Amino acid sequence: MKLMEDRVRRDAVIENGDVLKVGTFLNQTIDVPFIRACADEFYRLFRDEHVTKVLTVEASGIGLACLVALPFGVPVLFAKKSRSSNIAGGVYTAPVFSFTHGTQHEIMVPCNMLGPGDRVLLIDDFLAKGEALHGMLELCKKAGATAVGAGIFVEKAYQGGGDELRAAGLRIESLARVTSMTDDSL
Repeated sequence: MKLMEDRVRRDAVIENGDVLKVGTFLNQTIDVPFIRACADEFYRLFRDEHVTKVLTVEASGIGLACLVALPFGVPVLFAKKSRSSNIAGGVYTAPVFSFTHGTQHEIMVPCNMLGPGDRVLLIDDFLAKGEALHGMLELCKKAGATAVGAGIFVEKAYQGGGDELRAAGLRIESLARVTSMTDDSL
C-alpha cells in the first residue's frame, strides 16, 4: 500500500541499525485517520473472507485491531500476555518470543471467546520472524477457529518470517515491506 510505504519512508527512524521506530504514527502515537485508511485497505483485501473476529496480541496491536475491525463490523479479541483476575475458566495458550523485549510470553485467550465457528483475521503492527503470528495461529488451531489471513502494517521482509508463514499456507497482506535496515530501503 503506497500510503503506508510513503509514511514509513517519511516518518520511520532506524535506530541502532536494527530497530525501526514508527512511534509517531503507528504504535506509540496512533494517527487515527491514517490507520483508518489502512483499515479500509485491509477490509478491501479480506472482505470476502467472512471475518467474524479480529485477533491481535496485547498491547500495541489493540488500537490498530480496533480500527481494522470497524469496517468488518466484528469484535476484537486480544491475546493477553499474562493471566489476570478477569480471566476465569479455561484458556488456550501459545508461546511467543518477543524480539523487541527479548522475553518469552505465554499468550492466552479464554476458551469461551474463540471457537470453531470463528473466521479470524490476525492483525499485527510488525512482522519480523513471525513469532506473534505463530502464537495466534496456534490459539486458533486449539480453538478450532479458522485463520483467514493476517494483516500486517509493516513487514521486515529481510527477517524471513513472512516467507516462512506464506510457504506454510497463511495468506499475509502487508501494507509495507522493509527489505533491509538502511535509509534507502525504507
